[in-house]
Formats: sequence, structure tokens, C-alpha cells
Amino acid sequence: MSATDWDNRYRDREAGEGRPAAVLTENSHLLPAGGMALDLACGLGANAIWLAERGLKTFAWDASPEAVAKLRAYSRENLLPITAEVREVQAWPPEPGRFDVIVVSRFLERSLAPALAAALRPGGLLIYETFSQIRVSDRGPSSDRFRLADNELLTLFPSLRVRVYREEGRLGDLSQGRRDEVQFIAEQPAASR
Repeated sequence: MSATDWDNRYRDREAGEGRPAAVLTENSHLLPAGGMALDLACGLGANAIWLAERGLKTFAWDASPEAVAKLRAYSRENLLPITAEVREVQAWPPEPGRFDVIVVSRFLERSLAPALAAALRPGGLLIYETFSQIRVSDRGPSSDRFRLADNELLTLFPSLRVRVYREEGRLGDLSQGRRDEVQFIAEQPAASR
């Protein structure tokens, strides 16, 4: 989708009304007490807001000017440490060694994987949640290009240490659990380990 398509999608919605990614809230005990965070492809910034409310200086990047403007206004009104920017992440990925936490939710651009791993400081966390090609409903993108193959996320970040991974596929009772999505948290190894 183009930035205009995303603008149209966000036009009648407000920052602060969405929920942060479950992988983030369910694993909040793994987050550092402070530092720099990035909400990549942030949309209206639910993850960025959640991170900033917990004391992380947060950057939020998205291709949609509409979403970024709404998030900027929300963060100003609520005095949150969020720097929201319109940014095409494929063209301008994050700089190496800049972030303690990077959150990616419902966005998949495989070519960014090396840059995301490199953008983490030693001990930094990559927190990722997006759709799987193994699905039990029609939630999410229709194209498998924007969905992860079985166990694919484990192969995209070989330099990181996996700390949390959840991908249920079609195993067991399909009416329960976390279906259609993959959850992943990985740590940038510290140089001295």
C-alpha cells in the first residue's frame, strides 16, 4: 500500500485508541528501565505510546503523514517523550547501534532484517509480532509476501539470541491460543559475553 492508502486508512482514527502488540505487553518484564526505543512502521503509535509511558525515549516512524501528525499531536498533549517522523524505512533504515528496544508490529520487510539487528545496542531487544502464512482465519494481509513462512522469523535474525518465540500454527484446538501471528523477542549479544 502507498502512503496515501495508509493516510486514508488512518484518517478517521485517532492516536491512543489502539492496543499495543501483545508480545510487548505480555513480556514487559524484559524491557529495560530506560533508554531509546523505536516503533518501526508505527501507524497511530500504540506501541510508541506504551513504551513512552514506561519511560523510554521513543522514536516512531511511519510512511503515513496522517498517522505521524496524529501521533505527534497526541504525544504533545500527553507530554510523552515521542519523536514521530515520516520515514520510508526501506530507504532510510535505522542507524547501527542506536536503540535499546525496537518494536515491529504487523509489518514485514525481510530486507530490513540485517539493519534492524545492527541498530540494536549490546543487550538491546528486538520485539516482533506479525502475521503467519499458517492461518486459521482471514485476519491480516491476503498475500503471503507479507506473512511469515513457518519458523521464518527465526532465520531472519541469526546474530541475535532468541528469548521468546511463539508460533502455534494449526496445532491443537484452533479456537484457543494466539493464532495467525508469530511473536518473537531477541537480544543483541553484549560484546563481553
